Amino acid sequence: PSTKIHFIENNAQTVAPSLSATFTEKLRQHITSLSSLTQVNNDKADYDISGAITNYNVTVASITGTETSARNRLTIGVNIVFENRSDEKKNFTKTFSRFADFNANQNFQTVETALIEEIADQLKDDIFNQAFVNW
Repeated sequence: PSTKIHFIENNAQTVAPSLSATFTEKLRQHITSLSSLTQVNNDKADYDISGAITNYNVTVASITGTETSARNRLTIGVNIVFENRSDEKKNFTKTFSRFADFNANQNFQTVETALIEEIADQLKDDIFNQAFVNW
């Protein structure tokens, strides 16, 4: 069996330069390493995965008693379209969202790469489980 995992574009209002490439590569590696699927770049794949990053947002996660931010939260959301060419009942379009918190006194740019890696790992697991856990 084969899968085509398209490049996951970043369509969020805030664009992190490395996010699309990092997330797409993690998803491809995860699916091919945990399954017998081969990654192909044609339209003959048994499974087709496409989508876009729709949310990339930093918000306040918690505040201190003095109303200053204690923890901030990076949230990443990705809308995935999964097509199972042998069983259309297993097709889905779904938004997956995960977050990671960090100390408000940390410079976001210094922790951003690590947060992206952490959240991308969670998202790839969620997508894999939704698409292939019923095998």
